[in-house]
Amino acid sequence: MPKKVDHHERRVVIAAALKRVARDQGFDEISLRHVAAEAEVSLGTVQHYFRTRDELMAFALTEIRHSTAARISAAVAGLGATPDPRDLLEATVMQMLALDEPRRSDVQVALALLSHTAVHPEVAATLHDETRAMLDFVADMIRTAQPTGRADPRLDPELTATGLLAMADGLNNYLLVGHYAPDRAVAALRAHLDLIFPG
Repeated sequence: MPKKVDHHERRVVIAAALKRVARDQGFDEISLRHVAAEAEVSLGTVQHYFRTRDELMAFALTEIRHSTAARISAAVAGLGATPDPRDLLEATVMQMLALDEPRRSDVQVALALLSHTAVHPEVAATLHDETRAMLDFVADMIRTAQPTGRADPRLDPELTATGLLAMADGLNNYLLVGHYAPDRAVAALRAHLDLIFPG
């Protein structure tokens, strides 16, 4: 009986190979042929799952977001059954920062791929739903905290969430090039959260 192929798992393996190529050899070396060699599969196999490099890159970005979401879930679970909204938000953003090697690798590849989407709107469009979901998630945490009296009711949750996520992206740029040490980035994040959650 023929072995059943897990098509999603095969796509994940190929996307992981793309991440390694981008991380170790640079963005310019990303091609379906290079990714196939890294994944130790044929070029035809890669093309079966991804017609173009852009399709593969969009999927790889989604996979990075999934791994980040898994780290966030684990960090939040460690806060207990009824965590404080500020602690929830800190735990969430900390998992998005390049503070150790697994996170640094994901951030490095994500930024390289995102720079490509800046000049390829059709690729960027595929990421809209994930971006919106993260923004809504952070905004909801800010909104949840407001009735407790610990957050300024004048803060617009969605605009505040937008600024916080943009700050995280900026910190990652400085972390990757070595301008900020991890402890500096963490201190900056906590100082910003103090503005959102005074007292």
